[in-house]
Amino acid sequence: MSKLKKNLIVAAVLVAGFAAAFGSYLLFSPEDRNGGGRSVQPAAKALPVRESSHRLTEPKQSELTLVEFLDFECEACGAYFPAVEQLREKYGDRVTFVARYFPMPGHRNGELAARTAEAAARQGRFEEMYAKLFTTQKDWGEAQESKESVFRGYAEELGLDMDRFDADLTDPQVARRVEADQRDGLGLGVEGTPTFFLDGERIDNPGSYEEFKAILDAELAD
Repeated sequence: MSKLKKNLIVAAVLVAGFAAAFGSYLLFSPEDRNGGGRSVQPAAKALPVRESSHRLTEPKQSELTLVEFLDFECEACGAYFPAVEQLREKYGDRVTFVARYFPMPGHRNGELAARTAEAAARQGRFEEMYAKLFTTQKDWGEAQESKESVFRGYAEELGLDMDRFDADLTDPQVARRVEADQRDGLGLGVEGTPTFFLDGERIDNPGSYEEFKAILDAELAD
């Protein structure tokens, strides 16, 4: 059994555990977790993808759209990341890959990581920060203290304008952008991460890269 397949099997178990634990939760903003503020409610009309959603590929003639609701601190998302990257490399000229934020309760830095990615997106560097956060997840994930200084270091490594990055990281509009994805996820019944939608239909998380590839091949062959 390949290492990637083992990781995806473990990821599937983690996703099931999260879904069981949070099946009836309300997803809270940072203020809520600190004892105040407001909860994030489902969108009135939830959509798997919007014009503002972050597209990792933009084929000239897209045949499919694969959307992932993710949490950068989620171990299962980290386990799926290499498979998604392989799929992007193979199908990037035919499939639109979309990443949407869905930081989960209990992850101290999940929402902060999402804002970090969104702040990078404001400087046209979403994809680079998306990859950086996942490839370094073991260095900062599951920490109980804020990793803002670590994330600022990533921004510096990517050559971002740090004054602008710092301002965007605390900009309420950036937080609302993350919440907008969460609202759509909640409205679509997302209960754990990662959750995938293929052309608007939720799919069960594949247990291996080969299974994922087979799903895309079948849809592309229709």
